[in-house]
Amino acid sequence: MKNVLEYLEQSAKMYPDKIAVKDAACSYTYEQLQNKAKCIGACLAKQTTPRHPVCVFADKSADTLAVFFGIVYAGCFYTLVDPSFPEARIQSMLSVLQPDVIVDGSDASEKLTACGYTENVVRMETLTQGMDSECTGSDENQLQQIRESMIDTDPLYCNFTSGSTGTPKGVLVAHRSVLEFIDRFTEIFDITEADVIGNQAPFDFDVSVKDIYSGLFTGARVEIVPTAYFTNPTKLMDFLCDRGATLMVWAVSALCFLTTMNALAYKTPTTLRAILFSGEVMPIKHLHKLQKYLPGVQYVNLYGPTEITCNCTYYIVDREFAENETLPIGVPFKNERILLLTPDGGEAVKDGEIGELCVSGTSVALGYYKDAERTAACFTQNPLNHAYLEPIYRTGDLVKVNERGEMVYVSRKDFQIKHMGHRVELGEIEAAAMRCDAVTRACCTFDAERQRLHLFYTGSCEKAALLAALKESLPPFMQPNTAVQLDEMPLNKNGKIDRTALAALTKKGAHK
Repeated sequence: MKNVLEYLEQSAKMYPDKIAVKDAACSYTYEQLQNKAKCIGACLAKQTTPRHPVCVFADKSADTLAVFFGIVYAGCFYTLVDPSFPEARIQSMLSVLQPDVIVDGSDASEKLTACGYTENVVRMETLTQGMDSECTGSDENQLQQIRESMIDTDPLYCNFTSGSTGTPKGVLVAHRSVLEFIDRFTEIFDITEADVIGNQAPFDFDVSVKDIYSGLFTGARVEIVPTAYFTNPTKLMDFLCDRGATLMVWAVSALCFLTTMNALAYKTPTTLRAILFSGEVMPIKHLHKLQKYLPGVQYVNLYGPTEITCNCTYYIVDREFAENETLPIGVPFKNERILLLTPDGGEAVKDGEIGELCVSGTSVALGYYKDAERTAACFTQNPLNHAYLEPIYRTGDLVKVNERGEMVYVSRKDFQIKHMGHRVELGEIEAAAMRCDAVTRACCTFDAERQRLHLFYTGSCEKAALLAALKESLPPFMQPNTAVQLDEMPLNKNGKIDRTALAALTKKGAHK
């Protein structure tokens, strides 16, 4: 295979009348999804050019997936832009992409207008109306010509992560990377057409890639959990039980919501066979709560940043862990090479030493869209290979091998953190604060234990005004929990802001 649409076409042939995806409002069979996507693709192909981005300004839904695959039929790649994001964030993403077309399925069209996008916007309902529509002969010919021109390294999607300069980075992932990963992922975890995948992750978060394409490849049913249910544990558990979920590929933060809210004490989905989690380190006490209520379920710790296509390692939980232990990140997926390099990146670490985890293989992304400088900094030649080109992605994550021979995450080598399932550059929060005229310096720290972001700043800006400004420019998962005004920033002997001293202030309660 060289194109993910072959997944869809294969399942439409084998399971034409089987539900492929279902949300709270509608559902599509595999045959309906294929026909719908083709018609959307034929329409979009008249408005853009292959290998160009098409943005989808919408919440996750069955229609959103149909549009995604329509974009792929048009030979393009898709990016979901969350309508709930502040206008400044939306503008930053669109300025990077500069899309020919934006598909708007939101109730927030005024944000697109405010960002200067009007003429190149098409409403989602215009593309998706008509359940049983089929392409004309000329449309089929056009789509066939597009398909024949595509190769497996063409981009499939672009998901944005935080950027230290204040500009988000668009991670561009190819068809080949997804095809390679999903083949291995579904094989290892025995995902079949009998599975019901309970989708938690937003479609701009690469956790959802595993839901979408595992379903598409195997013929499984994807049940899209309404976002609103993640503030209502009763409705959430009712949904999972009523829909007969067998597989949950969820962010750690979402699972911790279940345990914190005692949702499993109310009801447990008896059909569930496996819970796979990623995004941040799973606290052992929360794992224990899950195991208490769901003892027969397989638990899997997945690790990997967006830049290596979902995950590069996995650990099947096969023993008891004490609360002061850390879950290993496991072993590499097949056809992915893991390197542990010294923090300066020059050579392999010695046994027992902490090293930066780097990844080589087909899974490595194409880089950051229209950002050659940051691509060159992170996607580099394997320093251990002087014979031929072998690109690696430098994750910035520091790991070590424990006494059991298991890889364990230790920390970051930079100021990037995991918060609410997202990778966040503290520098982007600082850059947003510095855009406020009355702020002279800003520094953000992260309390991993309490999962709280603390912003320290100097200047005359009122705290309430600063926090209000940040709500207008940053998505919720990047907004500081506290802001502390200082007379001056503490500095280390090199004249840099002393982050350790700032972190100590939060522990002393100075942030209250």
